Amino acid sequence: MRAQSSATAAPRIAVATPERDRPGFGTLQAALGVIAFSLTFPATAWGLEGFGPWSLVAVRSVLAALIAGGALLVLRVPLPARRHWPGLAVVAAGVVLGFPLLTTLALQTSTTAHAAVVVGLLPLTTALCSALRVGTRPSHTFWAAALAGAAAVAAFTVQQSGGALSTADLYLFAALLVCAAGYTEGGRLARVMPGWQVIGWALVLCLPLTVPVAALALAQEPWQPTAHSVAGLLWVAAGSQFLGLVVWYRGMAAIGIPKASQLQLAQPLLTLVWSVLLLGEHLTVAAPLTAAAVLVCIAVTQRARG
Repeated sequence: MRAQSSATAAPRIAVATPERDRPGFGTLQAALGVIAFSLTFPATAWGLEGFGPWSLVAVRSVLAALIAGGALLVLRVPLPARRHWPGLAVVAAGVVLGFPLLTTLALQTSTTAHAAVVVGLLPLTTALCSALRVGTRPSHTFWAAALAGAAAVAAFTVQQSGGALSTADLYLFAALLVCAAGYTEGGRLARVMPGWQVIGWALVLCLPLTVPVAALALAQEPWQPTAHSVAGLLWVAAGSQFLGLVVWYRGMAAIGIPKASQLQLAQPLLTLVWSVLLLGEHLTVAAPLTAAAVLVCIAVTQRARG
């Protein structure tokens, strides 16, 4: 009897957790996304040296869609379920179209340091949007650290721009709202489909709009490609618009939208570093102090339990 029960009992097999499902790996992916995004503003400034704002945004979206669409086609990925298309439309409106266009328009008259205010406030906005959309309830410690980090970044970036607000702020605040919605919806969808497919289908969804807009903008706006402008265009298309969002959405799916969003508190400081190296902008002595404060806030939010 004992032999029979042991023979028929299902064996217990220890299944190792895939590396991609471990929280540490999810944090790494989200961090790689932040690094990619930190180059967006300097690369956009480069792109504007040779392209008009509408041309730059439309062409970057088309190029990114061609990369994503090629991958979807080669891998024969089936169309998403009908219930996912509204969410993909939100991602497309916020991340593919809204944020790139609004920030590019702002960067025509704003410095990258001033535009970084948006990115400094984006983690808090994303966490709030997530709480409303997907019902997440972070702890009081989480919110306190998030507010402190956002305040530190906002104060630093405003101080870097001299404390003066420009007309570009309307574009920047609008970009903040639409991007938070796109991040939240993309992070939610990345729980049920691969992150690269989320941004891939969002990019493809925009092609009927971005292709004619790109053709019209190139015909209407003056453009003189240079090494800087082409490099900036290629980065915002392949790095910021596609590859960065792939690892970002995977990271959000692994560690949660609120915690992943707080990693972006470091993005303005990284952007300012790239601005010094690539654009010749200057930093003040407040940079290391703000960096230390932000790192503390990130550590607290990553450890806080929702």
